[in-house]
Amino acid sequence: MPNSVHDMQLAGDLVPVAEIDDRRRRQMQALMEAYYENVTADSFNTDLDRKDWVIQIIDRRSDEVVGFSTQVVIHTRVAGRELHALFSGDTIVADAQRGQRKLFQVSGWMLRRLIEQHGQQDLFWFLTSKGYKTYRFLPLFFHEFYPRLATPVPARYQAIIDALAGQLDAARYDPARGVLRAEAYGCRLRPGAADLTADRLRDPDIGFFAAANPGAAEGDELCCLAPLTLANFTPAAFRAMGPVPPAHVAQRVARLS
Repeated sequence: MPNSVHDMQLAGDLVPVAEIDDRRRRQMQALMEAYYENVTADSFNTDLDRKDWVIQIIDRRSDEVVGFSTQVVIHTRVAGRELHALFSGDTIVADAQRGQRKLFQVSGWMLRRLIEQHGQQDLFWFLTSKGYKTYRFLPLFFHEFYPRLATPVPARYQAIIDALAGQLDAARYDPARGVLRAEAYGCRLRPGAADLTADRLRDPDIGFFAAANPGAAEGDELCCLAPLTLANFTPAAFRAMGPVPPAHVAQRVARLS
């Protein structure tokens, strides 16, 4: 686990998008620009305003955003059944903070609250991944997820991926490849941010991601799905969640829907 002293220097919070002021927005955009090309104020803020919540990681010493992940709950119907999915949009953590657990903690609090709220209803985590670092959250924290190595996507889950991706951006979704195609001047990882080196490709999950999303360097996003149930969390997921959230974060998590 990460160093506890280092973790204490960071604050994790769940913030409604409507409460994010211009200063924080500029900090978040600057963090994105450090790792992604073609990020503009208009594109960043337009995308942010489509979300409901942001997980923010703040360095207490500098009062700067050093990590964040945008979140929105999507509702749709597939084969006559209503389902719900937490969609995680832009997600980035500064290199100096990689390995800290605050982002995972707040994400875990959110996921558990959604599971409590929706009970036996169909509930999923929907993720579009431009890089292998984001994709690796899936094998680390979930027993069952798709697409994955050596396991065909079941027809029901493929239909859910198609429905969610089409609802998110039908014009860019390529169902044959399972990706959201990059726009001509769209956001993409900077060279060096998540390069698929020979050493990294020896990891079976990274190798699978590279094969499934060969256009990642151009900004293609692999569409991924994991059922949200307590039984589907790995032991690593429960460890990352850590203790109960502080009171103010617990109040905000309780407002999720």
